[in-house]
Amino acid sequence: MTHRTSPAKAYDFLLKFLLVGDSDVGKGEILASLQDGASESPYGYNMGIDYKTTTILLDGRRVKLQLWDTSGQGRFCTIFRSYSRGAQGVILVYDITNRWSFDGIDRWIKEIDEHAPGVPKILVGNRLHLAYKRQVSTEQAQVYAERLGVTFFEVSPLCNFNITESFTELARIVLLRHGMERLWRPNKVLSLQDLCCRSIVSCTPVHLVDKLPLPIALKSHLKSFSMANGLNARMMHGRSYSVTANSANKRNSLKKSKLIRPPQSPSQSCARNSCKIS
Repeated sequence: MTHRTSPAKAYDFLLKFLLVGDSDVGKGEILASLQDGASESPYGYNMGIDYKTTTILLDGRRVKLQLWDTSGQGRFCTIFRSYSRGAQGVILVYDITNRWSFDGIDRWIKEIDEHAPGVPKILVGNRLHLAYKRQVSTEQAQVYAERLGVTFFEVSPLCNFNITESFTELARIVLLRHGMERLWRPNKVLSLQDLCCRSIVSCTPVHLVDKLPLPIALKSHLKSFSMANGLNARMMHGRSYSVTANSANKRNSLKKSKLIRPPQSPSQSCARNSCKIS
């Protein structure tokens, strides 16, 4: 890892990442989806290696990534061994429509542990836009990633989905390992269901979820999501943001106004001429 402090430099940190996986899993597609940066190797030759640079913003710091796509063909194994030295991160890529490419990840992990032991890794399932041809389920890949102790992403270069997010997450892990003081939250994209749940529970107290015109199963999920993420903490202070709660507050205020309304008839102890009804 290189740290640049000169104002003439366009980045604060320089990291070297390797994209590894079997041939024809779409590693070149991932690099081609990056619009910025150079595509020529700084060493002047690219035999068996594709190269691309990109710059990401991480907690206000500019991080330049050197991305090396090592060919998955057997005759380039010696080249991979050479380029793996000095790498700060590895991106394990497989094709979700190719079961054989997923099974081959174990072989690549053995190569990495032999020539670059201890380097941070993430697992990436490529070509999410071809999910209708899927041969590797998301749940199976997630379980495999948890067993390896790595972060898992499914990406789509065609839709530019989770490409930058996966690079940013790996850069965060690498910088933390090198003694960065500040912690960054994972940049994984939330699912549409999580986004909708977050939007609903952020403006509805958990005790009013049952009054929403939603199916029972969805109400139960909203309650669990609210309690797990602590998004209703502000409701504990008596603040309410839902339409139902606002109408209830209006009814309570009307009841209070009725209770404090002055009497409509004069008191029996007062003379009719000396009392005024306001």
